[in-house]
Amino acid sequence: MKNLKTIEHKVESPLVNMGAIKLRQPLPSDGVENVDPFLLLHHYGPYAISEFNNPFDLGPHPHRGFEPITLLFKGEQLHRDSLGNEMILKAGGVQWTTAGRGIIHAEAPTKEFVKKGGDLEGIQLWVNLPAKDKMLTPHYQHLKKEQIPTIFSEDKAVQLNIIAGQQKGVFGNIKTQTEVNVFTVKADVGGEMEIEIPENHQALIYLLDGELLVNNSETLKKGENQMITFSQLGNTIQFTTKKASTILILSGVPIQEKIAQYGPYVMNSQTEILEAMRDYKQGKMGYLY
Repeated sequence: MKNLKTIEHKVESPLVNMGAIKLRQPLPSDGVENVDPFLLLHHYGPYAISEFNNPFDLGPHPHRGFEPITLLFKGEQLHRDSLGNEMILKAGGVQWTTAGRGIIHAEAPTKEFVKKGGDLEGIQLWVNLPAKDKMLTPHYQHLKKEQIPTIFSEDKAVQLNIIAGQQKGVFGNIKTQTEVNVFTVKADVGGEMEIEIPENHQALIYLLDGELLVNNSETLKKGENQMITFSQLGNTIQFTTKKASTILILSGVPIQEKIAQYGPYVMNSQTEILEAMRDYKQGKMGYLY
């Protein structure tokens, strides 16, 4: 039986300062610390990148204890990391890093993209790892747009891209450490779709652009409320687009463990945070120049 998931929070996506850039941060935000296992959601751009304006150049920095993920909607970025990976992420693609015991990476628009100019827009997502997996060997996965399975609504007005997890028997190509669904959606005006979400999952729906009605009751609109979170009650999320929309849908089984977080590290205790800082300084997470 289909039961709509219970809506818990309706959240704005305020602009926050991150160094030289401003980006939208719906998670964490007032009243919503996380949607376990999702810890952070940053929506950056669209930025008009050129040789005269290139604020999104993130130099080498470490991570430990979680999975930093980039979903790119517009533009082109170069990823480099201490494992030796060097990949160009293009619009529609995904990079999924399992930081585990420690990795150093850097992201920036490619030199070619900066030279020709264009819009850059993406989502930076942090997915927690359970205590037993926080010191996993680090790992990097990269999917091009063409490697991401898709399904469509009956009228073809909605395209759902399955990055991780599964929907209606179609599985994503990302190997996950925990049970999560990560979907992106492109929908024309008037598009409708029901998304199956297991009852043991918490979930959220985030609007990058457009306007939509969720579960026949709550409206999301760019520049106003852009995120809705759901409890574990129910097994379906339904939406209807009032304008052409770009959407992110996330769900996962809550880890339900104590979190200790400092900067780029997410562990379970302050002692483990101090150990992470020490290990980074001692070069135990590798090197990247």
